[in-house]
Amino acid sequence: MVEKITGMLALIGVLSLFCQWLGWKLRLPAILPLLVCGLLLGPVFGILNPDAIFGDLLFPIISLGVAVILFEGALTLNFKEIKDHGRMVTHLVSIGMLITWGCISTATYYLLDFSWEVALLFGALVVVTGPTVIVPMLRSIRPKSQLASILRWEGIVIDPIGALLAVLVFEYITVSGNQTSHVLYALGSMLTMGLGLGAAAGYLVGQVIRHNLLPHYLRNTAVLTLMLGIFVGSNLLQEESGLLTVTVMGIWLANMRGVDIAEILEFKETLTVLLISALFILLAARLDSNAMMDLGWGGVGVLAVTMLIARPLSIWASGIGTSLSKADKWFLCWIAPRGIVAAAVSSLFAIKLEASNVQGADAIVPLVFLIIIGTVVIQSLTAGRWAKHLGVTSGAAQGLLIFGASKFSRELAKILRAKDVKVLLADSNWDNIRLARMDNIPVYFGNPASEHAETYMDLTGIGRVLIMSPYKQLNPLVTFYFQDVLGSKKVFGLNNAEQGSARHQLSESYKQRLCLFGDAVSYAKIASQMAKGAQLKVTNLTENFTFEHFRKRYGETALPLVYLTKEGKVVIVSGNETQFPNGIELISLLPVEALEEAKIQQMIAEQEAIAAQTKAAEEATLAKAKAEEKAEVERQRLDQQAQMKAKQSQSEHEPQDAIDRSDETLAKG
Repeated sequence: MVEKITGMLALIGVLSLFCQWLGWKLRLPAILPLLVCGLLLGPVFGILNPDAIFGDLLFPIISLGVAVILFEGALTLNFKEIKDHGRMVTHLVSIGMLITWGCISTATYYLLDFSWEVALLFGALVVVTGPTVIVPMLRSIRPKSQLASILRWEGIVIDPIGALLAVLVFEYITVSGNQTSHVLYALGSMLTMGLGLGAAAGYLVGQVIRHNLLPHYLRNTAVLTLMLGIFVGSNLLQEESGLLTVTVMGIWLANMRGVDIAEILEFKETLTVLLISALFILLAARLDSNAMMDLGWGGVGVLAVTMLIARPLSIWASGIGTSLSKADKWFLCWIAPRGIVAAAVSSLFAIKLEASNVQGADAIVPLVFLIIIGTVVIQSLTAGRWAKHLGVTSGAAQGLLIFGASKFSRELAKILRAKDVKVLLADSNWDNIRLARMDNIPVYFGNPASEHAETYMDLTGIGRVLIMSPYKQLNPLVTFYFQDVLGSKKVFGLNNAEQGSARHQLSESYKQRLCLFGDAVSYAKIASQMAKGAQLKVTNLTENFTFEHFRKRYGETALPLVYLTKEGKVVIVSGNETQFPNGIELISLLPVEALEEAKIQQMIAEQEAIAAQTKAAEEATLAKAKAEEKAEVERQRLDQQAQMKAKQSQSEHEPQDAIDRSDETLAKG
């Protein structure tokens, strides 16, 4: 028996990894391969029977796993970020969530004859969407940046809020079923314990982190251990209050000033991936196929209400007062896949309610899985066509993710942003990130190839990645990660390879991508040039100022980086280009030598201009003198002609004058 349990645990771990890899490879939410795997192992072939194998350990395993998942989700709920992402996100996780809850609960009550308590619990369980299913879907659909941001942040924020709502409803049901105590008193005690102990635990753990009371290598482990201890202790002090306690604890830590939870969150996410994968296979294997079939048309009706009534109502109500168009809202109406959090929490609550003999508890899990399967499969297959029909796709992504926020990267990002090109800087160096923020450049602090980045880093509109960091160990990891995400021809890196280093031999496929700005261009070379005073410059290449003129002015040391076409296309220079077309804006790095060469060329041009002006002035003076001389000659010629005409006229009139004088003399005589 022990060997069988060990073998099953190993099998679940291997299959969890395989399903995660398959989802990543096929660009699908990992929940789909995990679901299929669990169904095949459990109901279909009967290989895995979690209840028989784990027995009494099954409930503690699921319980602790759900606690970790809820705590990790709560760590992401920063109230400031909700405000920063616009009115639509705020409305969706408040007004929209309540509308969704009401619509689904009502449909469940009337279509499946659930009690109001169980219907309200089910409605609370399926209000969450979750980034684990949203992000892969957005990558394949590629909607407009604003819509992608709304959906992504809705999934991030609503996870802990929806889970908190489900916990509160569950605790109300648990208390209501206790006929020996006053309902309001018991519920008040539970809420007091959960809220009070959660806030106190969050504050104390935050103080430990803030004042570095633990060594760095123990911090992540200590927070996880303390969280699990507080979860168990809360349940011992007040039954069923543990989930509320750890959720409040995570929210408190996320909003506590001066507490850096980035590393803790990354560690929890890594752990959560394993827990989610293993839990989902276990939960899917526990499904009773007959129970799902027994839901009949009532279950299909609840799915239809969830997709066709609840979601559109929440979107249109939440969209009041926003700038979203009708097409934007209709697109958002169709994207709301349910995720693993709903499955995990529902399974835990179902086990507890079944133990308390609550009527209808055994139908919660099949109905939740029906909603998950329906929303994920239907929306994954149709959302892309729906987005194209509405005209809300973003088209070819021209934005750039730059890994490494050095001075050079920041200067390049500022120029590109001024040209309306989306740029995102990522770096694990806080000083670089701080300086980039001061320049109003969008940033991501941390490893862009991490699980945290996959959820929180907005890649909408990003089509290529430039690896320009000094981190030689991390650069290949980021390169290979984004080659898988965007394609091998979309990632470029600086050639930081050390010649002749046996310890850092690189694969040929990786070396082929180290051509950014040229085969001989490295981070050290660019950093050295910037330290010496190199500058980035935008040059318009035209018929009157071609690339040959550019080379003549700045010399061979000028380094072309990127150019923008009239159509708005961004072209990355790989160093093999010898000519550039006219009609583009060329962004280049001008080292000190190039700047000096430009000054020399400018001085030569100025001297040539002065010489040309002098020559032109001399030629103008000479031409003027020649013109004046010619005019004088012409004037003299005209005067001579006039004199000759006057003499000729006088000679013609002299005989007649003599005759007239003779006649006058005779008349007098």
